[in-house]
Amino acid sequence: MSASDTNEKAGAAATALGLNVAKADSPATSDNSNDQQSPDQSLSNDEHVINGSDLLERALMFVQRFVILPDSHAGTALVLWAAHTHLMSAWDTTPRLAFLSAEPGSGKSLAMRLTALMCPLALEVSSATTASLVRALDDPLGQPTYFIDELDTKYGPKGSGDEDLRNFINAGHGINGYILRNELVNDQWYPVRKSVFAAMAMAGIGNILHETIWTRSIVVKMGKPLPDQKAENYRRRVHSKLGEALRGEFAAWADQVREAAAGCWPTMPVSIADRDEDVWGPLIVVAELAGGPWPDLALQAAMSAVKSAKANRKPSLGVELLTGIRDVFDNSNRDQISSRELVDALLADKHAPWGSIGRRGLEPRTLAEMLGVFDIHPTPVRPNGSTGTQVRGYRRDDFRDAWARYPRP
Repeated sequence: MSASDTNEKAGAAATALGLNVAKADSPATSDNSNDQQSPDQSLSNDEHVINGSDLLERALMFVQRFVILPDSHAGTALVLWAAHTHLMSAWDTTPRLAFLSAEPGSGKSLAMRLTALMCPLALEVSSATTASLVRALDDPLGQPTYFIDELDTKYGPKGSGDEDLRNFINAGHGINGYILRNELVNDQWYPVRKSVFAAMAMAGIGNILHETIWTRSIVVKMGKPLPDQKAENYRRRVHSKLGEALRGEFAAWADQVREAAAGCWPTMPVSIADRDEDVWGPLIVVAELAGGPWPDLALQAAMSAVKSAKANRKPSLGVELLTGIRDVFDNSNRDQISSRELVDALLADKHAPWGSIGRRGLEPRTLAEMLGVFDIHPTPVRPNGSTGTQVRGYRRDDFRDAWARYPRP
């Protein structure tokens, strides 16, 4: 059920939640003013109701004062993500927000810092062990919202990687994400299953995200501003209180819509499904609860991001191998081929990665190992017809199931 459907069934309750409060009821704010509205000033005639649509618009104006975002979709995603961190008990998944750039000085760290101002219990770090991040979940004040900068030091060209951190990032995406840690209880060590479900934003230089993190993330690709693009200089001691005021308003608005959020399921087009729905679902619900232009803006941002990700997503090595083998069968117009001939045909494509596998490139034994993952194994075949010599190889029919399940990209 969509958020709008829930509100219609609630009848007058929609007004009580502040979902249909007119934007005109809230005072206008200039993005060049340092005295942005306080939470009390933003309330409508009913002092207990906050206009969610207006709040999101003012949050976007706050960020756009100081950062040149790549496009309008990035701004939509950023403020919806900030709002969703105040409703963590309502979600089954929480998307990772990743600010990436090709070069330093593109505003990614500042964009993340401004986002952190609007989120509850923001924990901002540039370097941390996974153990310390896990320990932070025990903060008596509540669950932190993580902001990890300089991620390229872990996963960039000069980084050594960090599988524990990657597992932590991935597991915390879903409400059923747990890790097992030993904890000392009464002088005895016990294995304790710990939930790591928490909102997280990241920033770094380069295309540094592992595929498993990428598919759980909303990626904002920052770039250096063009000569005619100008943003106001951010001064923490002057401007941080504006973001903190927005954080207070988001917390109050979240209290108004929390029950509705927990009972809503996003209305998604068929093009946004599976992992993409897990990523964008909470933000779509926030937009529907806020009302105004935000449901349309959120849907446009989601569809643009999913389309871009699919266009740029590199297939896995296994899927690339299946695609290459299909081309070999199609080009040879044969139904059976020996392992040696198949390997030679794959190696003939100099743009494919097969020549760099192992010390001497792809070999029949390596090919068998890679295809074994798909339950495809070499069998006796007669590549030259029924009267030919029998050798180890593959039949076209061996691949039909895998080709159907993993179509060419």
